Amino acid sequence: MPDITVESLSTSYGSNRVLDEVSFTVHDREFLTLLGPSGCGKTTTLMSVAGFLRPDHGVIRCGDQTFIDRATRTYLAAEDRNIGIVFQSYAIWPHMTVFDNVAFPLKVRKVKRAAQRRRIMDTLDLVEMADYAQRYPHELSGGQQQRVALARALVYSPSVLLLDEPFSNLDAKLRERARTWLIGLQRDLGLTTLFVTHDQDEALSLSDRIVVMNKGSILQVGTPKEIYGRPDSRFVAEFLGRCNVLSGEVSHISGGTATVVLDTAPLPLTLAVSEPAPSGRVDVVVRPEAVVLSEEGDVAGRPNTYPAKVTSTAYLGDHYLYEVDCAGMSLSVTQTEQLTGTELNLHIPRDAGRIFPA
Repeated sequence: MPDITVESLSTSYGSNRVLDEVSFTVHDREFLTLLGPSGCGKTTTLMSVAGFLRPDHGVIRCGDQTFIDRATRTYLAAEDRNIGIVFQSYAIWPHMTVFDNVAFPLKVRKVKRAAQRRRIMDTLDLVEMADYAQRYPHELSGGQQQRVALARALVYSPSVLLLDEPFSNLDAKLRERARTWLIGLQRDLGLTTLFVTHDQDEALSLSDRIVVMNKGSILQVGTPKEIYGRPDSRFVAEFLGRCNVLSGEVSHISGGTATVVLDTAPLPLTLAVSEPAPSGRVDVVVRPEAVVLSEEGDVAGRPNTYPAKVTSTAYLGDHYLYEVDCAGMSLSVTQTEQLTGTELNLHIPRDAGRIFPA
């Protein structure tokens, strides 16, 4: 399967800059996700790759084929791009059977009738819908309709698969099952896939790499582990999941560590930093699972360790969520084990926090 290359994509609607110099590559057989809040430009980017929107500037290539190059006025129509797409609404025809819905793109491409049936049934079998070929969409569940939409996108053997928030209409349980099923199918077929979502769990669980977007720009590109564990900004950290944000001022930097005196409680917090280390006013971002609560005795003098009081506890199945007060600071902490006491010690490991200029 070919790579998709997007270079310097820019689009404006009047004075509103929707895309601002967006560039990335989806590698052969890769599952890459565009992640960001509503209105960040991720769907506009995907629709530009599909050929439904023409950007003002930039280049999009698929392998050695140029989809669009505004500088040379090159443009390949959407119907001539060998791309499969699944929309948020599924967009399957309500008056057609499952079989006829999947047959539609083959008829448009004038595939011979004899070959059509074999391809359709093979594809329906692939998405586990062969037994439903003669049913109508209203006779199917949301998850089944989604599979029909995917079969229609796959039946003509596309080079690239585009997915625009395909799980948003499913309930939580179906969504989880659909994610597991989809990633298995994508790996089996070796499809180069571009996926759009605002759901952090979907992005983290499905992606080989994630492109985080906001206000038409790319903020960070990396693996799920890199994006979650080493965010480049406070926005990325907060968008990728729950986190504690502690404001303060850097008082000392030495040997790869920085000491931050926090505002709410005048406590020193010593953390590992990379060059160039931020100075002055900063925000320290710490994930709840990185904070350690313990019932051990006297820990006076231990770096980044202070008395804390549990103010609330929530059991969430595979872990507990604690809200704690530490010298006037409110922090969220997750741990797999239940703690019996309320007067505890709170420890923030030196490599647990990310420091960003305030």
